[in-house]
Amino acid sequence: MRMNYVIRSIRADEWPAAKKLRLAALQDPVAHLAFLETYEEAVARPDSFWEERAEGAAEGAAGAQQIIAEGPDGEWVGTLTVLVEEAGTKDWAGFPVERRQGHVVGVFVRPEYRGIGLTEVLFDAGAEWAWGIGAERVRLIVHEENGRAQRLYRKVGFVPSGVVVPLEQTPGEIELEFVLERDGS
Repeated sequence: MRMNYVIRSIRADEWPAAKKLRLAALQDPVAHLAFLETYEEAVARPDSFWEERAEGAAEGAAGAQQIIAEGPDGEWVGTLTVLVEEAGTKDWAGFPVERRQGHVVGVFVRPEYRGIGLTEVLFDAGAEWAWGIGAERVRLIVHEENGRAQRLYRKVGFVPSGVVVPLEQTPGEIELEFVLERDGS
């Protein structure tokens, strides 16, 4: 079934579709565990925000890549974004980045398209992009209570690294780092 879907990077001019899919993701029942913004915050953003966001993660962009699963009818049914983190910098949580890596964020597949392998194909495409730009590993951060996501990440080859990230906005809650090494280990 997933063969009917096109997996590709977005184009900068497709920001309206990127915005629509992001807003759908933020309405998912576990969005509060999966995303660092709310639907209300996102929907209030001006179009210029969405245009810049799409441009920064579009085909050919160097610092990030948003990859989508596009259905036979042209509908975007899934997405993930890979951000580049350079060695010698600090990540969003203030931790040092020890080597060039991809950081997967914004993972979402519309509920009615889950379970047919799209997420796995999106992850494969994201990892391939990261390896192609010289990343030594790919990582993601997942809320300790988001069991559905943790199971998926393990299924596609990610393993817990042992790094724990406290959530500033919700004291007492933590997120866990999962990694995929370039050699597949």
